[in-house]
Amino acid sequence: MGDFFTYFFDHLPDVWSGLGTTLAATVLGSAVALALAFVFGFMARSGSVLVRGVSRVVVEFFRGTSLYVQLFWLYYAFPLLFGYELTPLFCGVVAFGMNYGAYGSEVVRGALNAVPKAQWEAAVALNMTPAQRMRRVILPQAWVQMIPSFTNLLIQLLKCTPLLWLISAADLTTVVQQMRDRTGETTWAYLTLLVMYFVLAYVLTLLMNALERHAKARLGQHTGVRGLLRSRSAQPAEAAGTSAGGSL
Repeated sequence: MGDFFTYFFDHLPDVWSGLGTTLAATVLGSAVALALAFVFGFMARSGSVLVRGVSRVVVEFFRGTSLYVQLFWLYYAFPLLFGYELTPLFCGVVAFGMNYGAYGSEVVRGALNAVPKAQWEAAVALNMTPAQRMRRVILPQAWVQMIPSFTNLLIQLLKCTPLLWLISAADLTTVVQQMRDRTGETTWAYLTLLVMYFVLAYVLTLLMNALERHAKARLGQHTGVRGLLRSRSAQPAEAAGTSAGGSL
């Protein structure tokens, strides 16, 4: 135990470098996944059969094939076919983005379909353009429903970043693995790695929960204890207003 943690703290710059690679793969991969999720999610709702078909084929391909194989194909096969060698981090970002973007597109499609039909009809009645309807009426409501599922996908993406170790990327797992090889402390090395990934996942969860509360607040949906108390305190007033209106 002592040997491992002594070595660990003596090589903190390496740990920070590996942590930076892990966070970069997570953040950039999530950004690519989010963009593709909306692209393919909107395509799935297109009136064109061809557009919907392309979306379905791409989504099912990346959902139905292994992320492990996709990552290896980009790193080992792509350079042989096209003559361009990609960096390990770039391969990870693309593979994570395409794979989780495919799953995310189903989240987008489902959330858009969950918006009540009356909301769509009201936006049309207000003579809004399709872009205005989506931006001002539909997406704010659908976005709130997307966030919990996107949170799960984000955590899963983070937990897949150790795959970068397999293509020689100097991520957090690679750094700790090297420390384990040099100190021989297997138990403490992997326990430390577990704790670090748990902390990262928990921080991301807190950030996404804050984003969800903000999105709900914009729609006037109160969350948490204060929102619950506020909604309960409003009930007697609403009941009094109803009875007064009835007596009139």
